[in-house]
Amino acid sequence: MDIRRAGFKPSVKGSAEWFTGNVRVDAPFTGSGALSCATVTFEPGARTAWHMHPLGQTILITAGFGWVQRAGGPIEDVRPGDIVWFEPDEKHWHGASPQCAMSHIAITESKDGKSSEWLEHVSDEQYHR
Repeated sequence: MDIRRAGFKPSVKGSAEWFTGNVRVDAPFTGSGALSCATVTFEPGARTAWHMHPLGQTILITAGFGWVQRAGGPIEDVRPGDIVWFEPDEKHWHGASPQCAMSHIAITESKDGKSSEWLEHVSDEQYHR
């Protein structure tokens, strides 16, 4: 058994390469295999860049009010308790709404050592519908 206490790793600022706005990543960890997980908090207006995951991604919304979108689809509202599954190699983004922060737990698996493919940033025009 391995218990990792809250604060076992310091919070880090989300990279401007992958995020727009103020984003904080807490408690990132990699399991013994290819599984990785982190709690991600987006301040109002903050969001990921477009990206994909070779084995898909699950996000569990834990606080606030946010948006998710897959390429070619509408922007969808998400709230605490919602669970979102992105299919393998499905181009998507997720983040906070313009007026409210949002936090989620992101769960991904790696394939051949890679868990994400980061693409272009979500433009303000795309974000504001």
